[in-house]
Formats: sequence, structure tokens, C-alpha cells
Amino acid sequence: MSRSVLILGAHSAIAMATARRFAAEGWTLHLALRGPSRLQADRDDIAIRLGVEVTLHDYNALDPDAIDEVMADLPALPDVVVCAVGLLGEQETAQRDADFATLILRSNFEGPALHLERLAGRFEARGSGRIVGVSSVAGERGRASNYVYGAAKSGFTAFLSGLRNRLHGTGVGVTTVLPGFVDTPMVAGRDLPPALTAQPEDVARAIFAAVEAERDVIYVKRRWRWIMAVVRALPEPVFKRTRF
Repeated sequence: MSRSVLILGAHSAIAMATARRFAAEGWTLHLALRGPSRLQADRDDIAIRLGVEVTLHDYNALDPDAIDEVMADLPALPDVVVCAVGLLGEQETAQRDADFATLILRSNFEGPALHLERLAGRFEARGSGRIVGVSSVAGERGRASNYVYGAAKSGFTAFLSGLRNRLHGTGVGVTTVLPGFVDTPMVAGRDLPPALTAQPEDVARAIFAAVEAERDVIYVKRRWRWIMAVVRALPEPVFKRTRF
């Protein structure tokens, strides 16, 4: 029997690249997103070309009960869940609009955390599985350009770390994925440094390799590990003067 992966927030470029990477290895796909009909063409393409089962599920990351509704649609608990839910948003808009700031915080932290906690309980009861959360290097230190988004991702990274600590020894693993810049529609029009920018397929390969190797924390481009080590080490009087 093939292994199965549930991908939350499956409409994003990273999520779809990840879906195709798992499908290429023969995994069954369960794709959860708001308005699943918009992925029907992709679902058919993957199923036909790669010969795997692909199911689509309606999913609202901001609805606390949505994950239970998705699970009720599945034939069995998946082997792996990948949470690719996220919303970058504009920092300046978030500063002016409390509702928009709340949406960023809930989309990147509250919703994903609540849903992965529920899935963790199911995985723990079974005694196996892997939870993969796509966070961000933006969560490692707040920057003027995206601190609302960064704060949400910081919370999500901390949540994944605590969940990994709690589940140690249960047979359930937790992987934190820390991409840097990724060339997706979410950052269209921004001037990104080529040497530090990954493609969605790079993230997908890193996620699949991390699942196979049961890794805890991964940076999609290794140089980000060293860059963020320097950023974290900067004294606050120095860091607050930076703009990057």
C-alpha cells in the first residue's frame, strides 16, 4: 500500500510543488484548501500522469473545526501532514488595519497551530506519523519590513518546537521548514537576491528529503542557517539600526 500525505493550504506554489514531489514517489495525495474545485485540473493532471490517488477537500484554516471535517472525509489517518498555510500581507497595511493584522496572525500561527495540535493527538494515539510545518526565517528576529508576519511565524516556529519536544518518544516526528526567499506569486514584483532565493521545487525537494530522513529543522538553502545565526547574534543597539 502507498503512503499518504495530507497537504493543508494546498493552493500555494510551495504546496503544489510538494504535492507533485510526493506523487512522483508514489504517495497518495490529500489536498485541502478553500475552494478545492480550483485545483481540479491539477488533481487530474497528477493522477493521470503519475498514476496516484489524489483527493480534494474543502478547508478553511481559520475555522477551528475545519481539520475535523477534513479528517472525516479521509479513508484513514495520513502518514504525513504538511502545513503550507500562510499569508505574507503588507506590513504597512497591517500597521494601519487591525483586522488585516489579525488575519496575518491567525493565518500564519493560530489556525495552523490549532489544527496541527488536533492532528498530533491522532498521530500520537496511533504511535506514528510526521508533522511538517512550513514556517519562515522571518520568525527568527523581528524586522521593520515584516514584523507582523515575522511575529506570527515566530510563534509558529516555537509551537512546532514545543510540539516536537512533547511528542519525542511517541513515534511521531515534527519537522520545521525554514525557507528564506521563495520565488512565488506571493512575492511577485519584489527584488529578491538570486543567491538566497529558492524555487518552489527546491522547497518541495527539501521537505520530501526531510520526511524521509526524519529531520527536525531544515533551512531550504543552507546559507540561511549561517545568515540567521549572525542576525540573531547582533546586539540590539546594532540590530535596531539595520534595514534589510
